[in-house]
Amino acid sequence: MGEGRINIQFCGFGGQGIILSAVVFGATAVTMGGMNAVQTQSYGSEARGGECQAEVIVSKETIDSPLADQMDILVSMSQSALNKYLPRLRSGGTLLFDPEFAVLPYRSDITAIEVPATQVAAEIGIKLAANMVMLGFLQQATGLFTENNLLETIRENIPERYIDVNLEAARRGIGLAKDGRVEVEV
Repeated sequence: MGEGRINIQFCGFGGQGIILSAVVFGATAVTMGGMNAVQTQSYGSEARGGECQAEVIVSKETIDSPLADQMDILVSMSQSALNKYLPRLRSGGTLLFDPEFAVLPYRSDITAIEVPATQVAAEIGIKLAANMVMLGFLQQATGLFTENNLLETIRENIPERYIDVNLEAARRGIGLAKDGRVEVEV
């Protein structure tokens, strides 16, 4: 991954916590992982249900530009977003996708990993925490910072009444990656 930079894109539809995921991941990288990070985002004009995407670039080095042409990791929570942003995933990159909302695309030059984030979130009683399942999975798979670093950042960025369910969702995602022994090369 070019010059120590890791380009990650989260995509889905509004209301799935896509932007929050990117913010938490970037904040953890900076405040707990000793890295630099920049985060950008865009979303459709609809409040919920419209297309939404956020990018995070993390690096041990200074980040000269907040833009990336190609992504190293693509995290997709919807089919329409996957279709739109998959071409930006570099050859050799990693796709994490939720099979409840997206199907495995054919692309032999990437690693594609199903993360049943919505299913796991439903098991703990709140489907809206699927983004935290995916975030926990991503943390464990990349190892860019520790599990405790991520959980602490979630505590600091989630409204108090939702902290417990979001922490449990992140822990479940971490467990999925551990159980599957999934590692994403960064």
